[in-house]
Amino acid sequence: MTATSDSKKDGGFFETVRVIVHALLIAFVIRTFLFQPFNIPSGSMKDTLLIGDYLFVSKYSYGYSRFSIPFSPNLFAGRILGSEPTRGDVVVFKLPRDNETDYIKRVIGMPGDKIQMIGGLLHINGAPVQRERLPDVNEDDGSGRKVPIKRWRETLPNGVSYETLDLVDNGFYDNTPVYEVPPGHFFMMGDNRDNSADSRVLSQVGYVPFENLIGKAQLIFFSIDEGASAWQVWTWPWTVRWDRLFTRVH
Repeated sequence: MTATSDSKKDGGFFETVRVIVHALLIAFVIRTFLFQPFNIPSGSMKDTLLIGDYLFVSKYSYGYSRFSIPFSPNLFAGRILGSEPTRGDVVVFKLPRDNETDYIKRVIGMPGDKIQMIGGLLHINGAPVQRERLPDVNEDDGSGRKVPIKRWRETLPNGVSYETLDLVDNGFYDNTPVYEVPPGHFFMMGDNRDNSADSRVLSQVGYVPFENLIGKAQLIFFSIDEGASAWQVWTWPWTVRWDRLFTRVH
């Protein structure tokens, strides 16, 4: 083996390393400052988001906090280039209880708002939100039996409209005390109202600090049936929810 061939091999190795390092840096920058992928593991946001949905979250929408960076190093407090979410945004945030677990819910209450559920109807600052009954949907009750679930179109005071599910009448959090959202915090709720641990559960979620927001849910880029494995590509023709691919999150 000649010195020339050894040199070419060394050069090829270091070139490969350089390409890998550059790719990792680009991925880090995109994940930290632009978009981060998430998947949906629970049904708390049905029917807006389903178990098996994979979506992109924009990191720049609300500025950047330490939770924008992988592993959430405690480098600084507050937000840089911060911009408050709009009421009705679907947001990924770190659970305040541990600052580690990722949650996804809808922003219902802004700082200073008073939020209350009365008979399953959302009230904001003492006024009921507009709600329109839609045709029922059939959902699995856990035993394989399909049961009808009430479905509503809810419209917030700023005009943002979305669908909610109401599993039971007078559920545990269908009638609540008045929640007063502290300054610098937000009140989050799931669209699947009777199957969502959210800000109504003060001991588990409660009010979410602005700093804990990671980003805004923007686009479903992949979706697969609940219980199916995304890596089993040979099953995709009948397990992928093709109609949900590349749909905006509202």
